[in-house]
Amino acid sequence: MRRLVALASAAVLTAGGLTACSDGSDEPGKTFASPTPSESARSGTPSSSEAPEKDTTPPKVVDTVATGLAAPWGVAFLPDGDAIVTERDTTRVLLLASPAYDVREIGTISDAVGIGDEGGEAGLLGVAVSPDFEADRLLFFYYSAETENRIVKATLEGGKLGAPTTILAGIPRGFIHDGGRLAFGPDGYLYASTGETGQSDLAQDKSTTAGKILRITTDGDPAPGNPFKGSPIWSYGHRNVQGLAFDDRDRLWASEFGANTFDELNLITPGTNYGWPMVEGMGNGDSSLQDPQLVWNTDDASPSGLAWLDGDLWMASLRGERLWQVDVTGKQAQDPTAFFVGKYGRMRTVVASPDGNLWVTTSNTDGRGDPAAGDDRILVIEP
Repeated sequence: MRRLVALASAAVLTAGGLTACSDGSDEPGKTFASPTPSESARSGTPSSSEAPEKDTTPPKVVDTVATGLAAPWGVAFLPDGDAIVTERDTTRVLLLASPAYDVREIGTISDAVGIGDEGGEAGLLGVAVSPDFEADRLLFFYYSAETENRIVKATLEGGKLGAPTTILAGIPRGFIHDGGRLAFGPDGYLYASTGETGQSDLAQDKSTTAGKILRITTDGDPAPGNPFKGSPIWSYGHRNVQGLAFDDRDRLWASEFGANTFDELNLITPGTNYGWPMVEGMGNGDSSLQDPQLVWNTDDASPSGLAWLDGDLWMASLRGERLWQVDVTGKQAQDPTAFFVGKYGRMRTVVASPDGNLWVTTSNTDGRGDPAAGDDRILVIEP
């Protein structure tokens, strides 16, 4: 049986920078920068005895479950297979009821304030479904208010969203770099990614929640076992994490926007410093900083959503306008492969659906894209 873990500890090694084909085809394309001998030694490519043969059939789009959406940002599935979708700028919360997936508004987050056509990144962002949803009916949201980012919870009863209750306030908000992804871990705690709001130094400041990955209870308290006493911070030194995913070994992965050179895929361990703003990409041998597992040229990625399915991470790319597949069956991430390059425009969020497919949202109406007829949409991809 497939284990499906959407949206979101070993020693971390890293592969060299890479670029991908840009011919717009659905066929896989990957061209690697030639690594130096030392990089080859660090790449950790498994031997033939460690690497099982994998299906190399390219993924394909098999359906479109929604069109005409306005900058969809968060997607999460209820236990019955229905999907909850957030729209960043309208601040609407949508229900897509299975099996037809008709789109219906179930409420708005009235305190959420988007920036939209001005080119900013704030608004109604991530959503997560309580692990005990059938008993507590709780949904969790990350959004930008007038002066701060917040995490709230609200009940879904009778097809309507209840009034939200704030569980964590005071997360710094910016015109850009607001993070916003939510994911429940296998430990039952809520993980949230935040950005450094364009103020780089905040990422290293452990007195603020900006530029961090947080781990909290469903009441918003720091989760037991966090690395810094009395703090919700799980890891720090992040520029702008917008993808979180747990794999089948309960490891937490995060996709992170770089500035001008390298986007990153990181394996997250508690209390660890991921280096921003001192470094972008590799840490240049500084043992106090954790190197990424993989890096990309920013033209090929600008990664947002992240999902795990059957041994692979799937990473949606905005500026790169592609979906990356990354093998994480071994001790480290390897073999990144790009699909759908340029075909559907900006890709924001990817989640594993209950039927074993992937749902991918486009983000062409977010003020930075080039909308086509029907945008924004949710694509169903058979991996």
